[in-house]
Amino acid sequence: MKNIPVKLVGSALLALFLGAARAADTVKVGVLHSLSGTMAISETSLKDVLLFTFDEINKSGGVKVGGKPHMIEPVIVDPASNWPLFAEKAEQLLVKDQVSVVFGCWTSVSRKSVLPVFERNNGLLFYPVQYEGEELSKNIFYTAEAVNQQAIPAVDYMLGEGKKKFYLLGSDYVYPRTTNKILKQYLKSKGIPDADIEEIYTPFGHTDYQTIVASIKTFSGGGKACVISTLNGDTNVPFFKEFANAGLTSENCPVVSFSISEDEFRGLPAKALAGHLGCWTYFMSIKSPENAKFVADFQKWLQAPKVTGVDYTVTGVDPKGRVTCSPMNLSRIGVYLWKAAVEKAGSFDVDKVRPAIVGQKFKGPAGEVVMQANHHLVNTAFIGETLPTGQFKIIKTIKKVAGEPFSAKFLGAN
Repeated sequence: MKNIPVKLVGSALLALFLGAARAADTVKVGVLHSLSGTMAISETSLKDVLLFTFDEINKSGGVKVGGKPHMIEPVIVDPASNWPLFAEKAEQLLVKDQVSVVFGCWTSVSRKSVLPVFERNNGLLFYPVQYEGEELSKNIFYTAEAVNQQAIPAVDYMLGEGKKKFYLLGSDYVYPRTTNKILKQYLKSKGIPDADIEEIYTPFGHTDYQTIVASIKTFSGGGKACVISTLNGDTNVPFFKEFANAGLTSENCPVVSFSISEDEFRGLPAKALAGHLGCWTYFMSIKSPENAKFVADFQKWLQAPKVTGVDYTVTGVDPKGRVTCSPMNLSRIGVYLWKAAVEKAGSFDVDKVRPAIVGQKFKGPAGEVVMQANHHLVNTAFIGETLPTGQFKIIKTIKKVAGEPFSAKFLGAN
């Protein structure tokens, strides 16, 4: 599949762009997200927010190296929710297109598919989506929520609410299975017996949840149960519809989802799901000047010609109903951390930029984040309750949670 073409728009804007290009160098950056297939429901918005961020930076003068501005030139590829194709596209970005950095991947299986490509070619990947941990690569910076910044706080909250039975439901791949393995160990340490923990997985794109929801309904008798969901992609739509049709609610069996943000709720029956929970390091409903600006600027960007004079829209963007979410925020944060590191290093060279990323801070819409030596962020975790509007009401805030990828450390195992 070829790179998605960029389309020049407007002679005046084109002249502006060409004039800027003569006055400044450019730097190629890769965008590695599925724009088709089962994961497009989630990943297309990450592509959009990355292009918005590049445009935001270019408008403010670009990335400055050696006193000279460099305009960001995105190279967009579509791995099409095909995990081996992710590796091929990563190789293309690093070897053929020679990008300085890549922002991308959603699922852990896609990240694990590209990891050896980045290590072999000494590339740099920023990964923005909640994941299972148990990994640390010198070639990846994980702005994503680690298990101790999402799954553990969510389970702690449910335990605090008196839940005694946990139904672990996930898509059948590495992130849900590893996360649930950690959660089972954690729940047992809190006194929850094996008999009160159920665990089941479905394939990507699975649509028939009648049997599973019936099992949940039986399991949830007595109101002491909850569902911990690591379902990913568009399979959430039939699950939640069947869940609501079965008469299950947030009152008799709340669902805590780790892969459903405001963006996914646009395709779900949000009114029927009011009261269910999410745990992320950002919600669109956060009240801060930085968040108000982020949301307003992004929505305005979706409606206006791009300031660089290039229209990156492929299939057309309807700004109505567009939202922001945690993976989008973490994608944007990654770009700004990379920019700051490049400017500190005075170079786009990966071996010079990598150490400069550690210790970088960025005051984002949800507060300040700091990149640690373990390539994970110190961030704030939020528990949110779904509203009928598809937004989240923040019901708990846990500040300054240091991302820890290895469960043996935060579980206290020997």
